[in-house]
Amino acid sequence: MKIVSAKVIVTCPGRNFVTLKIMTDQGVYGIGDATLNGRELSVVSYLEDHVIPCLIGRDPQQIEDIWQYLYRGAYWRRGPVTMSAISAVDMALWDIKGKIAGLPVYQLLGGRSRTGIMVYGHANGTSIENTIEVAQEYKAMGYKAIRLQCGVPGLASTYGVSKDKMFYEPADADLPTENVWSTEAYMRVVPKLFAAAREALGEEVHLLHDVHHRLTPIEAGRLGRDLEPYRPFWMEDSVVAENQDNFKLIRQHTTTPLAVGEIFSSIWDAKDLIQNQLIDYIRATVVHAGGISHLKKIASFAELYNVRTGCHGATDLSPVCMAAALHFDVSIPNFGIQEYMRHTPETDEVFPHGYYFDKGDLMVSETPGLGVDIDEDLAAKYPYKRAYLPVNRLQDGTLFNW
Repeated sequence: MKIVSAKVIVTCPGRNFVTLKIMTDQGVYGIGDATLNGRELSVVSYLEDHVIPCLIGRDPQQIEDIWQYLYRGAYWRRGPVTMSAISAVDMALWDIKGKIAGLPVYQLLGGRSRTGIMVYGHANGTSIENTIEVAQEYKAMGYKAIRLQCGVPGLASTYGVSKDKMFYEPADADLPTENVWSTEAYMRVVPKLFAAAREALGEEVHLLHDVHHRLTPIEAGRLGRDLEPYRPFWMEDSVVAENQDNFKLIRQHTTTPLAVGEIFSSIWDAKDLIQNQLIDYIRATVVHAGGISHLKKIASFAELYNVRTGCHGATDLSPVCMAAALHFDVSIPNFGIQEYMRHTPETDEVFPHGYYFDKGDLMVSETPGLGVDIDEDLAAKYPYKRAYLPVNRLQDGTLFNW
């Protein structure tokens, strides 16, 4: 079997997605997600100009060899553009291998380690009261885990809070919008949010929170300690993660579980965090961390140090990526939780898939391969629209972490 062609499909059914489709000489094809939020066309160029020409004529069943060829052979390793492109190839090749074998991909990864994949939904509101109302709706839908984000008094907008409560999309404008931030006001409201949530939702629902890299280590330690009475499932992205030693200071001040990694592109971004047991959950995702092949290596390394997975799963990842993540999630022994933001009906129509939600879990498809496809005719009806993520400034105008 040989790869005879490959193409990149860009579509925007409410937001931009980049999909790689690889075709073989036996008529079997596979698809992979290559979406990089706010920088989608950079990956399109990388795939079309530098990756696809290197794939033609290769055996698609040699997944590991092709992965190493694209990673080691490029010399310029890692980074979000390179790794998103490699991830798309890797997903598509696993899709092909599953179809050839007549098996869902998770069976090729060792089979099931669990029946379902626990997911968390996003409850957000402009106030604590609004957020609790939405959280109660999620609980009524069967969610066992809920992320809580609420507006910060005195700020016009806050990360994680949107007008549409089910389809939050931060890439919201043709050029970056600017938000204003106050750490002091934020740290006053979050403990109150968790206190209200525990009272309203009870003790059995897992509660999560995303800081979005906006604190210093000592501020993160203080917030984690303030949240301890409410037993959060995790505190996510509490500081900028480039300096992995930051987490040492946080660990000294709180027992709140720590999660990080949605912007990581390889195991090297997480190596020190994992082996020094500075985090509890690694959030690297299939589309940005080298595909299923590399994410399995990250998970296997993390297992040695009792670190579990909590893969990123926001709406900037297409159903192709979600399907790949679920095959990964259901197969590994140290799975923790999977983020799940529902896609719009338009997106679901462009990417028909077999996974489904049931009582707080996502259930993986039993269809051979990844169990997801792309309707190219429908995708063509939604042309690309440039959309940037916002930027963030402190109240005095200083550019800050978004």
